[in-house]
Amino acid sequence: MGTDDEANSKRGIDDRLARRAAKSAERLAHKADHPGLGAGKKAGLLAGMAGLSAVGTVAGVSAARALGHRSAAEDLYQREDFGLLNADRGCVVTTPDGIPLVVREVGPTTAPLTVVFAHGFCLQMGSFHFQRAALAARWGDQVRMVFYDQRGHGQSSPAPVETYTVTQLGQDLETILQVMVPRGPIVLVGHSMGGMTVLSHARQFPKQYGSRIVGAALISSASEGLSRSPLGEILQNPALEAVRFAARYAPKFVHRTRGAARSVVRPILRAASYGDDHMSPRVVAFSEEMIHDTPIATLVEFLHALEVHDESAALPVLARIPTLIACGDHDVLTPVVYSEEMADALPDSDLLIVGGAGHLVQLEQPELINDALVELVERATPSRLIALSRRLKDRARG
Repeated sequence: MGTDDEANSKRGIDDRLARRAAKSAERLAHKADHPGLGAGKKAGLLAGMAGLSAVGTVAGVSAARALGHRSAAEDLYQREDFGLLNADRGCVVTTPDGIPLVVREVGPTTAPLTVVFAHGFCLQMGSFHFQRAALAARWGDQVRMVFYDQRGHGQSSPAPVETYTVTQLGQDLETILQVMVPRGPIVLVGHSMGGMTVLSHARQFPKQYGSRIVGAALISSASEGLSRSPLGEILQNPALEAVRFAARYAPKFVHRTRGAARSVVRPILRAASYGDDHMSPRVVAFSEEMIHDTPIATLVEFLHALEVHDESAALPVLARIPTLIACGDHDVLTPVVYSEEMADALPDSDLLIVGGAGHLVQLEQPELINDALVELVERATPSRLIALSRRLKDRARG
């Protein structure tokens, strides 16, 4: 199928979704006006109407961006190998509750510093592809990088849905650290839900910060629930609650409602991923594949977890160490205000706002994020070896 045909097909799908959402909103509005309807049901229907209206709006944005994504004259990443991490050393770490988590690592186990990456909602460790590719070359044998798929995501195993909480993710991170990095200094990097994972870990294991954990990066993240973002409105949709109920109490039937949940959520995630209308189609397809591959139970349960989480108690813990706060100024899932508030609470933090970028800023503007991570490591490391190594390599390239 040619480029124009693909764009027209994508636009047709999103247009149909927008029309379907609008019709559903009209039906809900009619029911909400019924004089015999109780207050509780009326509130639920109004919430559903709001959510479906938002779906229609974002679906239109998604259609427009789909056209823009395919209008680029040249795709610089057309031949990019996004399976790079799959070739790295790997193992499986089993959590105390028996969930196997798939882990990959690059760099020597004897490196002076280890950087551990935690990915975001509906993504996989591959969302750090550009960081793995570039930083391995820049850091050489001075830094070891560890990546893993969160429970219910990627190659890691699904888990009981009641464990799909931000608190549990912080405990999973602790298991990864105990097994993969039993000694030596650590820098943690979290994107989106992965940033919340880092915050959760800091709240639950504060004694490690300033001793073992010497630096942290929170990318496109938030310390509290996402009710103030457009996603908060979507989360009130009764369709999502119905799927969440099925995932918890009737898992054999959850597949019957997966279409409803995906029609509500996937257009939001797709439209919010990038701020630049001329993103590489290859990169866009890569991120959309990760979103599409996320099991429906994982999607709806972690959506609820993101709505209600509160890890603000972790901020005084992170205040002990150098921290990078980064986000795109076009991010509608975790808007800039979330990053600004965290940066205000962290005296030793650097705030990086990337102009024109959306929620997947580390895929959209990888060079800026990579440079910021290099600077963070140089500030956080207890040794000058890493900074010296980078300067020597820069001189050699010059």
